[in-house]
Amino acid sequence: MMILATSAIVILVLLLLVIEWFRIRFFWKNHQNTPISWPTVSVLIAARNEVKFLPRLLASLEQLEYPNEKIEFLIIDDASEDQTGEIISAWCEGHINRKGFNSLKQGVAFQGKNGKAAALAGLCKEATGEFLFFTDADCVVNSQWLKAGVSSFNAKTGIVIGITKVESNSLLGKFQELEWWNTLGQVKIAADLGLQTTGLGNNMIIRKTTYDLSGGFEQTTKSLTEDLEISRLIHQTGFQLAHQISPQLLAFTKAEKDLQTLLNQRKRWFSGVLTLPLFWLILLNLQFLYLPAILFIAFHFPLLGILLFTLKLSLHGSVIQVLLSRAAQKPNWIFFLFFDFYTFLINALTILYYFYPAKISWKSRSYP
Repeated sequence: MMILATSAIVILVLLLLVIEWFRIRFFWKNHQNTPISWPTVSVLIAARNEVKFLPRLLASLEQLEYPNEKIEFLIIDDASEDQTGEIISAWCEGHINRKGFNSLKQGVAFQGKNGKAAALAGLCKEATGEFLFFTDADCVVNSQWLKAGVSSFNAKTGIVIGITKVESNSLLGKFQELEWWNTLGQVKIAADLGLQTTGLGNNMIIRKTTYDLSGGFEQTTKSLTEDLEISRLIHQTGFQLAHQISPQLLAFTKAEKDLQTLLNQRKRWFSGVLTLPLFWLILLNLQFLYLPAILFIAFHFPLLGILLFTLKLSLHGSVIQVLLSRAAQKPNWIFFLFFDFYTFLINALTILYYFYPAKISWKSRSYP
């Protein structure tokens, strides 16, 4: 019975990978089109204690290729404890389309709920653009970001998410990069099928009228995964989520620097994972159980185990290869060989850490 159960898990994982490969290879949805004219856009950023990374983002925003008179930049200092506010003020000074805010003065400061969601809700009230572009203060965006974003909408689209590459030279960071690509590949397939999936807070565009209809970020402050919640709200309005993967809509972010900060991040994300639809929970459990299942088979039937593991690596590698080629990126196959072991270890530690009686630490704030 045990052999049958573990074999079933492995077969299901292999079958899912075959389906993923066919979806990505032959049924890829490219949402890119060229609008008749460029609409007005608002770029919204909530920054807290980002004195180290914010200048990189601001420099990339200055390189955006879009009619200047149709862009407004709204950046809020979310009660930072460093010089983030001063950087924002200096960048906005002398430019009529750049506005800096302070969450304390705006009355949207942290009050035990999701401080970032509250800050973004305050910015959205100030926004006048037809499309709202969101990224994080520790990211860098492409010069074509705005044009690629608005070009990915049609009449039925309420929200578009791009793709973000994790950049790091560390061992832990390289595995995070692969993990991020793997997750976004699954999100792409779900979005193309019209299934409910998550937003992407560091690379996300929302049509302003749809945002207002959904109730906005004011409805997400009780959750620590505001991008997931806003996508859920927009899905409930009847508008669609589109996931566009292209070099033009590619952004870059940093990896978590050590295991402690990574587990803090994953503990926060896991609170959102538990609210996902049943099919996502089944998929995530199959991925988690795959490695113990394949090791169990390999222990009893070594040749079969090696064959199945090799087959899985080949299928998974093909999926990753096709996905990255769409974003004009190249995978690092050395780290990919050990990716299953990393994934199982991080997921196991995340589950244990989630139930460990410690508060979630995020942006120098603690959440129960």
